[in-house]
Amino acid sequence: MNFASDNWAGAHAKIAAALATHATGFAAAYGASTLDKKVEKRFCEIFERDVAVFFVGTGTAANSLALTAVNRPGGIAFAHREAHVIEDECGAPDFFTGGGRLMPVDGKLGRINPAGLEAAIARSEVGGVHSGQPMAVTITQATEAGTVYSLDEIDAIAGIARARDLPFHMDGARFANALVSLGVTPAEMTWKRGVDLLSFGGTKNGCWCAEAIVMFDPAGARDMSFIRKRAAQLFSKSRFIAAQFDAYFEDDLWLETATHANTMAARLAAHITASPKLRLGWQPDANEIFAIIPTAMIESLKTAGALFYDWHTPHGLGIQTDETLCRLVTSFATTPDEVDRFGALIA
Repeated sequence: MNFASDNWAGAHAKIAAALATHATGFAAAYGASTLDKKVEKRFCEIFERDVAVFFVGTGTAANSLALTAVNRPGGIAFAHREAHVIEDECGAPDFFTGGGRLMPVDGKLGRINPAGLEAAIARSEVGGVHSGQPMAVTITQATEAGTVYSLDEIDAIAGIARARDLPFHMDGARFANALVSLGVTPAEMTWKRGVDLLSFGGTKNGCWCAEAIVMFDPAGARDMSFIRKRAAQLFSKSRFIAAQFDAYFEDDLWLETATHANTMAARLAAHITASPKLRLGWQPDANEIFAIIPTAMIESLKTAGALFYDWHTPHGLGIQTDETLCRLVTSFATTPDEVDRFGALIA
């Protein structure tokens, strides 16, 4: 019953097979192979327009280098206070931008409040040169709270960014999970809403190690090649990232795996709702579930084989002193049997 993280899941068999297929023979290095070009074209098809695609090895690299590409002197990027870029990347965005800063913005359940964003940007402008200057807005889709921004919510934030000529970045580590949750196309959730840059994640959804920076204005993407190289993220044998994405997109495998993970999350949430001892912190939109569990019960659940993490309590969520907020994550590899066995433990 492994609900620790979708990062703990292995690789999908079809993606592993694609790596094995491309492990022999020779192919041009540094993104110049036929397979690399095929996958870049496939990204353009998926997003219904020409895009510039840059393969990287981690989500931290994708987020940090995307923000580096739009950095300004004294730059400030605005993100939800509990976003991954703020809490879980060890200052990498600040490091790679060479001094850019991340300013936290409040909002319920992982989503930036538009009025709060307006106020945060206005505050940063008051001090002029002493405060620095706004450089970008970044949102996480799906969020760190397992929620998903609706299209209208993305529109609202995009409008604020656009009014101030700020690039709009989306951290899509769980992009596919958010996409199938909303039931929209990749274009509808990104550039048609005003998103300029996307960190496109595959690792959490069945790949071995495959992430990409997608830039929706290829004409403005020239510097990213140099930014990526300088950051040691230009892989010589990039065909092995391309091979993963090739299998990922084949017959919409990526949407199938995300749908399965979300379905297992809904099944798990139903068990928690039915439990007399546990309750949901809030309803999940994607594949992360946050449950409020009696603290005295946690060790027995883990002893019985359930793996999950204790979690920090988001701002504004009240729980009792004898309770703990815990995160449980499902993946393409989660089985109904695992979910139901956990349900039996908490029934």
